[in-house]
Amino acid sequence: MSKTKKSESNFLVQGSILAVASIISRIIGLLYRIPLKSIIGDIGNDYYGTAMEIYSILLLISSYSLPLSVSKLVSTRVAKGQRKNAYRIFKGALIFATISGAIAGLIVYFGADIITTYIVRTPLSIFALQVLSPTLFIVAVLGVIRGFFQGMGTMMPSAVSQLIEQVVNAAISVWTAYMLYQYGSKIGAVLGNPSTYAEAYGAAGGTIGTGAGAFGALLFTLFVLLAYRPKYRKMSQRDKGKNVESYGTVLYVLVITIIPVLLSTTIYNITSFLDMGAFKQIAAFQGYQAKEYSTMWGIYVGEYKVLVNVPIAIASSLSASSVPSLSTAFAAKDIAQVKRKVAYSIRFIMVIAIPCAVGMGVLASPILQLLFQDSRELPARMMQIGAVSIVFYSLSTLSNGILQGINRMNIPVRNAAITLVLHIGVLAALMYGLDLNIYAVVWANTFFSFVMCILNGLAIKKYLKYRQEVPRTFIIPGISAVVMGAAVYGIYYFLMKTVKINAVSTFVSILVGVCVYGILLLLLRGLRENELRSFPMGNLIIKIAKKLHLM
Repeated sequence: MSKTKKSESNFLVQGSILAVASIISRIIGLLYRIPLKSIIGDIGNDYYGTAMEIYSILLLISSYSLPLSVSKLVSTRVAKGQRKNAYRIFKGALIFATISGAIAGLIVYFGADIITTYIVRTPLSIFALQVLSPTLFIVAVLGVIRGFFQGMGTMMPSAVSQLIEQVVNAAISVWTAYMLYQYGSKIGAVLGNPSTYAEAYGAAGGTIGTGAGAFGALLFTLFVLLAYRPKYRKMSQRDKGKNVESYGTVLYVLVITIIPVLLSTTIYNITSFLDMGAFKQIAAFQGYQAKEYSTMWGIYVGEYKVLVNVPIAIASSLSASSVPSLSTAFAAKDIAQVKRKVAYSIRFIMVIAIPCAVGMGVLASPILQLLFQDSRELPARMMQIGAVSIVFYSLSTLSNGILQGINRMNIPVRNAAITLVLHIGVLAALMYGLDLNIYAVVWANTFFSFVMCILNGLAIKKYLKYRQEVPRTFIIPGISAVVMGAAVYGIYYFLMKTVKINAVSTFVSILVGVCVYGILLLLLRGLRENELRSFPMGNLIIKIAKKLHLM
């Protein structure tokens, strides 16, 4: 295998490792949200989701950009043989993370009352939010260590730490939510409102698990880092860099790298926070009762977003793995290799995101009944309307990473800012003009992700002189997914008339859908053998496909 081919294969393998870990993490996250919802209910989910949204914004501002920035800066220095400077970047980022994480944690703890009462109109989410304050510091340090290893070209520490984080999170969240729900009931009985305080304290129990999971992941990455240090010191002895960067230079480089990534990720991800504030404020103005809009938002964050984010996690993982790889190729001025990596990653994402969108749209209600025992029309309609956003969010998330990897870090910022203004306008128009309540949020987010796809795609085309191959990337997966959707729909409703058990009908129809999609994709030559090899269990898939004469 040539060096270029090996590099491209390793690029997708590393992306696949992180993607598989992210999917497993999301599935664990999905599974623990089922008992969590049964404990705290829709309104408790609103308190939990509100706290997590506020936490996420401060996490974005304080440290979310650190892994991406550190991986980019470390990978470019390692590519030039400057391992001492790469390690200095790591140490400088740790200092930055310690300061920013501590400040963010203090803001959350002491500002929780003002934020929850006056900004998001959900006062009882204060308990869940304050519990999250130390987690901001933990995650900041954890992000730097993950970014360092990603910059070194290995996703394994990040992948394993993600799994540890979610397993600990799931176990602790459910247990503490149950215990604090009981405690909240007693306090509420004294204050005359047992159910409300039970839900609020139960939500706080859920956020305790978030902190515990992050702490478990941090302990693991610290262990790996300590074990890796002797080997890294030996490699640093062959350092080709003549000048060792001062810590002043390191902090300056970090800041100028972090700011564009920070602005991009903040603007890109702040939509959910703004949606929450705008939705609740407008709903209250329109005459909806607090319990009504709290329930709707609880369903949105506790069911719809949890499900939609599972396939989107693949794009986030591949985006994270693509930045150091693209940065290395771009620094070496190997534009041909950059274009090949872009083509591979976009095709990989579309092959997965398109059938996920179709499947979730077709089986919206069955999946919700299976996972959340929820047969209501509201969450099912949300899933059917918003399923297409899986494709748009996957592609826009990945394209953000691509632009950052080729040193066009300001472009996603500009695109996200333009789209955010349009998004808020659309949301307000849909709520005020058409009174679509929570559906307006789903439509507006789909619009946001679609416009980001268009703007980022035009930027990639402009700066890389790049044109995406369309038939195998979009058309063949699209045709395969449509046929799959028809098959899934038919099988499910046939089984519901005969077997009449939702769980059996859903599982069988999903299994049939995977087989139909995979067979059609191979028959229509949507994927080639060399591309399949970089997929998880790719060699096994190739072996089976050849035995069945599918390739």
